[in-house]
Amino acid sequence: MIQSNKSAETAEHLALLFKLFADQTRLSILTELLGNEMCVGEIVEKLHMSQSAISHQLMVLKIGKLVKTRRSGKNIYYSISDSHVEQILRLGKKHINE
Repeated sequence: MIQSNKSAETAEHLALLFKLFADQTRLSILTELLGNEMCVGEIVEKLHMSQSAISHQLMVLKIGKLVKTRRSGKNIYYSISDSHVEQILRLGKKHINE
């Protein structure tokens, strides 16, 4: 069966979205951000990883529109970009716990 251009494009976008969720570090960051707004230093402390590793993954998540930022003075705070991201995380957790 041949996919239409629109359907192939949608499948490609979904694959890219799920690739963002397919990394344990990114998932750990997103889990920490559920219901929280945090700066890089706070995430580093929680996950016991290097600042450069966390910063790199936050950049990937921001490019993928899964997190958003807010600047306050010299600090940049990260949070989940919207309720859809939260729903995906919560449904994924629910699915593996059943």
